[in-house]
Amino acid sequence: MRVGFIGLGNMGRAMVRNLGKSGHEVTVYNRTRSRADELKAEGVTIAGKKSDACRGDAVITMLSDDSALREVALSEEGIIHSLTPGAIHVSMSTISVALSKQITQEHSKAGQPYVAAPVFGRPEAAESRMLYILAAGPADAVTKCMPLFEAMGQKTFVIGDNPYEANVVKLTGNFLVASLIESLGEAFALVRKSGVEQERLLEVLNNSIFASTVMKTYSEIIAGERYRPAGFKLPLALKDMKLALEAAEEVNTPMPALSMIRDHIVTAMARDYGDLDWSSIALLAAENAGLEVRLPDTGKG
Repeated sequence: MRVGFIGLGNMGRAMVRNLGKSGHEVTVYNRTRSRADELKAEGVTIAGKKSDACRGDAVITMLSDDSALREVALSEEGIIHSLTPGAIHVSMSTISVALSKQITQEHSKAGQPYVAAPVFGRPEAAESRMLYILAAGPADAVTKCMPLFEAMGQKTFVIGDNPYEANVVKLTGNFLVASLIESLGEAFALVRKSGVEQERLLEVLNNSIFASTVMKTYSEIIAGERYRPAGFKLPLALKDMKLALEAAEEVNTPMPALSMIRDHIVTAMARDYGDLDWSSIALLAAENAGLEVRLPDTGKG
């Protein structure tokens, strides 16, 4: 397929490479041109402006937040005003339910298909084509996008016909991962404070009924205090927890644990952990237990 790709962060660059390796013709656009130029040697075409990335069968956006996607999709030179007839906009960003509904409406007015397809997975999963993709939108549009999803991920879950449904599931999943991180932080603090080596708990967690990819990833980060390099920084986690709370409020669903985790992320931000991985909220449990913490590449701890 001929596909445009807008947004070349740590996730986007890896996804573009995998699309190219699978034989798709990729045109990329990024606000910071140097990130796009890094991919030129890998056979991708560099777009000089957003509209130049909207001339194929589909355009994928992988952007950091609502503001970035709103500008790319809805501005005068944005996707909605630039898509080739019949082309599909695929938003793989983690965005608010409200914006997903707005973009769906605007594409509908323009007679354009829109698919929401946010992903579960860190940058290393994007590099190895191990992402889990949550797709929602018109059935025929989702089907047309399957070759793209297969090039970037290990499994695609079709959530429903309404794009926003995929965003709800994505935000709910991020809440559950944050809940796991919070629980792991408290568990490792208890073990350390009790004089037990953290590696013993790590071994149990990853070789018993708790074994899972997510558990393994975050338990190893927390036990080893490896919060840099950050695969997913705290400000992005705070953004996602806020969006999840907005979604919950819209449908009158109380989520007290989510509110607590949001507050813990704010606390971590106040302690200047903003450049660390979001798993660094586990440091709060250690500090509250009176344990010494090690912060890499900072003068703290």
